[in-house]
Amino acid sequence: MRIHPLAVDVLLAAALTGVALLLGPEAARQGQNPLDATAYALVVLVHLPLVLRGRAPVVVCCLVHATWLVYITAGYWPVVCSFGPMLAVYTVASVLTLRVSVPCAALMGGVWIYAGAVNHTDSWASVAGQAVVYPAMLLRFGVLARRSAELARQLRREQAERARREVAEERGRIARELHDVVAHHMSVISVQTGLARFVFDTDRQTTRTALDTIEATGKEALEELRRMLKLLRAADDGAPVGPMPSLARLGEMTDRVRAGGVPVSLTVEGTERPLTPGVELCAYRVVQEALTNVLKHAPGASVRVRLRYEPHQVTVSVTDDGEGVIPARVRTGSGHGLLGMRERAKLYGGQIDIGPQDQGGFAVRLILPTSARAAQQGDDAAT
Repeated sequence: MRIHPLAVDVLLAAALTGVALLLGPEAARQGQNPLDATAYALVVLVHLPLVLRGRAPVVVCCLVHATWLVYITAGYWPVVCSFGPMLAVYTVASVLTLRVSVPCAALMGGVWIYAGAVNHTDSWASVAGQAVVYPAMLLRFGVLARRSAELARQLRREQAERARREVAEERGRIARELHDVVAHHMSVISVQTGLARFVFDTDRQTTRTALDTIEATGKEALEELRRMLKLLRAADDGAPVGPMPSLARLGEMTDRVRAGGVPVSLTVEGTERPLTPGVELCAYRVVQEALTNVLKHAPGASVRVRLRYEPHQVTVSVTDDGEGVIPARVRTGSGHGLLGMRERAKLYGGQIDIGPQDQGGFAVRLILPTSARAAQQGDDAAT
């Protein structure tokens, strides 16, 4: 619970005033003049300005010491009113530079010496020691508090800068999402366009189905592109942004690829449960990129998509039988899509295996942890 600074100052002033008033009866037992109504009024006046110490620390310090001088000159025990000046000196040292706080500390030491002279003390060594040690300690503690506050402000600035960098990095990751979206949807549209052209004069129904798939795929691509561009804009206009793709939409993706002429089967094992948005998006994009590669490099292959929910992880795999591979389109290196898969897996502490199968075909297998502990253990396990 955060308390307003003025309320804190009021409580401090009230507490110090209460302590001083309770200490007042001790004056007579210490051999000092007993406090009367005037003395108690001066005690209140010494501590009252502390309410505004946060707004005008130097003025409050001078006013408190001036009232304390009046109290001492009247012959009352100085210790009763010493708490207010101490807090005033500490406040100045905690918010202002040494050029200002040192004279305020010296002012307190001078008033303390003056109090010893007015009371005709016999222990000047003790008075002089207190006049030096107390202001010096308050000055030191105040300087430490000021430096701590400066470090805290610097830390907040660094955290804000780090947050801005993270936002920029996130926008960069969102920009890389464009590769997955465009590549997948354009591959589907390209396959469907070729199919429609091939059967245009002989099979009207197949042509119509292909055109419907092209229309739906184009609309979905535009929707995702529009959402990502909204996220990339520096200024937020408050427009609603749709949810990011999730594993619940894998069925829609496989239906779209199946409509493009590639036999795709989807198997879901285990108990379905909601996962964190980042994990779901990572798995979705890896499957999307794997199916896109099949459309581009092996349009005649049969594909199996397998999603398995386990207690602490989720596994997705995309395997094809290698039929209909177009050798000229197969890359031996690592394209942007494969690099994107590995980057996503590493980002969420997952493991990913990409490569040909012994029995033929190609396989992509991704394991993503669904708990913080598992994510830490697999943080560097991307392969």
